[in-house]
Amino acid sequence: QVQLAESGGGLVQAGGSLRLSCTGSGRTFTSGTMGWFRRAPGSGIEFVACLTGRPSVTDYADSVKGRFTISGDNAKSTVYLQLNSLKPDDSATYYCTADSRTRTWAARRSASSYDYWGQGTQVTVSS
Repeated sequence: QVQLAESGGGLVQAGGSLRLSCTGSGRTFTSGTMGWFRRAPGSGIEFVACLTGRPSVTDYADSVKGRFTISGDNAKSTVYLQLNSLKPDDSATYYCTADSRTRTWAARRSASSYDYWGQGTQVTVSS
């Protein structure tokens, strides 16, 4: 059984930083895709960032580019998300995701492309 476990969420003031971690068990995702999505209250699921392929290619949503950094090793089923210069609009539940396939630009930004999801970790940014 594949499981993804996130950690590192919390409450932070605007301008602060957090580091989210995700560790998978049950399989590895060599040449696959691991990433992060988020859902704010009252909003739909939103792509944040991902690592795909081998060697990995990184991709970011425009809303976080330059502020967030994704890193990790899909072959070890681990992925991290460094969140810097946080804004209140970044407040959301952040989900770790994984899929066994290397994804194209459009596919890796679609929630339906991912077979595996974590339970989520809450990030709250106060103004």
